[in-house]
Amino acid sequence: MSKPRVLLADDHALVLEGFKKLLEEHCQVVGSVEDGRALLDAAKRLQPDIVVLDISMPKLNGLDAARRLRKMIPQPRLIFVTVHADQDYVTQAFKAGASAYLLKRSAGSELLQAIDAVKNDNYYITSLIAKDLVQAAIADTASGADGQDRLPIRQREILQLVAEGLTLKEIASTLGLSPKTVEYHKAKLMEQLGLHTTAELTKYALAHGLTSSSE
Repeated sequence: MSKPRVLLADDHALVLEGFKKLLEEHCQVVGSVEDGRALLDAAKRLQPDIVVLDISMPKLNGLDAARRLRKMIPQPRLIFVTVHADQDYVTQAFKAGASAYLLKRSAGSELLQAIDAVKNDNYYITSLIAKDLVQAAIADTASGADGQDRLPIRQREILQLVAEGLTLKEIASTLGLSPKTVEYHKAKLMEQLGLHTTAELTKYALAHGLTSSSE
């Protein structure tokens, strides 16, 4: 049987190197990237079977990258490997299309198990997440979206880039928009969230794992 083609995405070079060494005998690692936008470009070009990705990454967080990826090329199985053990992140990851969810502290012992599971169309959740947390995450998936999920993806992208310190002009260049359009979306975003300053937007983004500054 041919080895699964795996694409890695994490903003820490040491993590990527560790994953490559762990997987090299069992998988074909076709590429590695360090931000969410590079992940989308690489996935489209390389057509992997499995994507191993972090949640908190620069330019585009892993959750929104996963949402875009599922629309662009739905076939890859998504394995999140993150430091976030909170129910909210687990729920959001599976809503975004995850097939597996691991914590970084156990990835060395569980990543290969997760890959075996997802390549056979099964799901995998780390044993470090308590059973009641998993049940709550599954229940929440069937319920309504939280405040962040109600934001249009364009506003989530702008929220992340604002939190990462980019100017309106820099955000406009990154997203291919005019500065006035970015300013409009930022104003609507602040109105919807009930926030009034860039500092409050940044705090919100950090609290919801939308920027790699949280790791």
